[in-house]
Amino acid sequence: MTLHRFFVRPDEMAGERFPLPDEVGYQVQRVLRMRDGDRFVLLDGKGEAATVRLAADECLVEERGPAGGEPVHRLTIWQALLRGDHLEPVVRHSTEIGVAEFRLFVSERCVVREVSPRRLERLQTIAREGAEQSERGRVPEVAAPVPFAEVLATPSVLLYERADGPRLSELDPPRGLIIGPEGGFTDDEVAAAQQAGLAIATMGPRILRSESVALAAAAVVLSRTGDFA
Repeated sequence: MTLHRFFVRPDEMAGERFPLPDEVGYQVQRVLRMRDGDRFVLLDGKGEAATVRLAADECLVEERGPAGGEPVHRLTIWQALLRGDHLEPVVRHSTEIGVAEFRLFVSERCVVREVSPRRLERLQTIAREGAEQSERGRVPEVAAPVPFAEVLATPSVLLYERADGPRLSELDPPRGLIIGPEGGFTDDEVAAAQQAGLAIATMGPRILRSESVALAAAAVVLSRTGDFA
């Protein structure tokens, strides 16, 4: 039987017997209606898992070990800010695929220029939920946005729909992918990336919506490294 999995802070699952963490207590006892003797898995988000048994308001550890479920290839998605709630499916579905972290940035054609702390917290929650659902051992970080110029210092591939260069599938699997906003990158931004020594690649002849690119590109990269499909 598959056990429910929940991410908690490392200090909340220390020792062989500890209180049921507040952040999962409601879901365990009220939503899932677990009772004494029921088992579930707690994860510290850093790669350790503990299979525990519920005893009143406490957790009794039955087994500890590596969490598993993590790709060997650690892929970072550099995503330009998107309008509305369009960042949410980017984070949720790319987490399920196996993306290691998300780095947000602001480029020239971004309509949204900043992310509030509350919004960033929401995106981090979505990453945690995606990691729980897909049985991962770590929660990808969602970092606050930086200017596009900072992205150019990373060893990544910039995805550009009008590129004359190779397709992503023709390159060695990169450690990072840079994805633009709804309006795409400007010619000046593409030129700056080339001058910085970044590879420029395309996803093929079809134009994807910006919120679809990360998922499709991550699937391409991680399938080639043996981490997906």
